[in-house]
Amino acid sequence: MLKKPTRKTMRAKRRRRVRNKISGTAERPRLNVFRSLTNIYAQLVDDDRGVTLVAASTLAPELKGKLDSSKGTAAAEATGRLLAEKAIKAGIKQVVFDRAGYVYHGRVKALAEAARAGGLEF
Repeated sequence: MLKKPTRKTMRAKRRRRVRNKISGTAERPRLNVFRSLTNIYAQLVDDDRGVTLVAASTLAPELKGKLDSSKGTAAAEATGRLLAEKAIKAGIKQVVFDRAGYVYHGRVKALAEAARAGGLEF
């Protein structure tokens, strides 16, 4: 008898399928998003070299004391703005968005739209 796939295994399957198609370079890195229950993390990755170029999260020192809560769309927006600010300083304007199997809704969407408003193109 087959086991019913869990939400976690289905997300992992979607993530693998997407990662086979997209990849980041030094000129156009991949904006990867990870969403936990309490925090959200984003990083720009150069897959050719296997290096993280820029990273931001709700745990970053720039945001840690300023947020009411590390949960929710407001925290995700602040993280997206911080990531865009750091990327522009590093000379990165264009990225490839990798939602890592998450639905483009809620916190993931808030982070992406804030990064776009901050000057990133994807």
